[in-house]
Amino acid sequence: MLSKRPVILTGFIGCLLISLSACANSTNSEALERSLAADPKLKDNPAAFGLPSQNNSPNETLIALPSDFPSEIPVYPEAQLQEVTPPTPDPNQGQILRWTTSDPSNSVQSFYQKEFQSNNWEIVSQPTETEEGAVPPTDILVARQNNLKVTVSIQSGSGSNSFISTPSPTPATAANSPASSAASTTQFTIQYVRDGSAAAPSSSNSEVATQPTTEATTDKPGSPSQPSVFTDINKAPQELRQYVENLAALGVLSLNSGGSKSNSAAGEQFEPNKTITRRQYARWLVAANNQIYANSPGKQIRLASTDVQPAFQDIPRSDPDFPAIQGLAEAGLIPSRLTGDATAVLFRPDAPLTRENLILWKVPLDTRQTLPTASVDAVKQTWGFQDAGKTEPKALRAVLADFQNGELANIRRVFGYTTLFQPKKPVTRAEAAAAVWYFGAEGEGVSAQDALQSQRQQSQPSAVSTPEPSPSSSPNQ
Repeated sequence: MLSKRPVILTGFIGCLLISLSACANSTNSEALERSLAADPKLKDNPAAFGLPSQNNSPNETLIALPSDFPSEIPVYPEAQLQEVTPPTPDPNQGQILRWTTSDPSNSVQSFYQKEFQSNNWEIVSQPTETEEGAVPPTDILVARQNNLKVTVSIQSGSGSNSFISTPSPTPATAANSPASSAASTTQFTIQYVRDGSAAAPSSSNSEVATQPTTEATTDKPGSPSQPSVFTDINKAPQELRQYVENLAALGVLSLNSGGSKSNSAAGEQFEPNKTITRRQYARWLVAANNQIYANSPGKQIRLASTDVQPAFQDIPRSDPDFPAIQGLAEAGLIPSRLTGDATAVLFRPDAPLTRENLILWKVPLDTRQTLPTASVDAVKQTWGFQDAGKTEPKALRAVLADFQNGELANIRRVFGYTTLFQPKKPVTRAEAAAAVWYFGAEGEGVSAQDALQSQRQQSQPSAVSTPEPSPSSSPNQ
């Protein structure tokens, strides 16, 4: 029975061919041909069948980068340049480029953060979302390298951004652009401007003669300075008053960033009981150490150059206290990425200085050696602090080392006798002054009073010899 199937199939095909040939010139043949022909609409609109269309964007052209676009600015690999805004007469405006990508906004943000960090850009400000309710939300990342400042403004979805408004799509393009594609588009702008003053070197010694006014009113941290005149030192606790007076006479208690002298001959307010900031203490620490050890260059803290990569994201090269704070970081005296502390990326210059940080930064300048290992029990047994467990482990080592300095320990000189260290308590200006009044180990240290006596003796031309400063000096002697 299976052998009969090929015969039947052959006969059917033969009958079909005879029928077609018989009506080749008839109207039935034309109808049959039309029914089997391809749909002419598919020729005019291949997209209807899912085929790519060559006429979707007849007016689309590629926009080239500006000729002055800096090669050091990273370009997101999946982004397409949409618009270039010509520079304006305003030198702070710079050039603005608008880009789009189908990638999510967090991918764009992550790309630029990594590129800037890996290529030694200075992060001026981290991405911060605009105020709640803004449409659309925008994240802004600002970075600087030498005199080039770049602002990346990232937003998700279509619409306008903080720099350039995006034109509404035309009906023709809207018809060819699926709604889902527009909703997933990320737009961002790159604004770049070169600031000639950003990378300007600081005034050198050869410029002092041509710029006497600037050099006379501004001192670098740690450099010789004119004595400070304060009218309210009497408001300081009596036990700390002499420390403030000695340091003011040395000219190291600058209240303004960069050592700017705002106090007149009539004096200014020191506000000894006011909380000191981390920035101010770092400035005093460097200035006092370098002034007290003016005749010992090997014990001075080197001020950092503005050419180095900042150790902290919130202390850029342009910060007036950058040389002192960066110098402390490069000397390993304060925790930073340079000491392997991955969490110390921010210095928080305007935050209050705490007791534990006062000791942590100061004690290494006294011992001039590695801090000992410490435990809570060891600190309790030596100092008798009931709250030793509240102190950070790093600071705990400095607290224990400070005990070895006997009566010249910073804790005794600053806080007196106490069974509570209160490590997180803010420090006052008078207390900070007491801490930086003396440097060194017991029996071989130098005080601000010693430094003043040495200065007076050196300024006397009739002096035959300069006696060594007494390591046991105290403000009451």
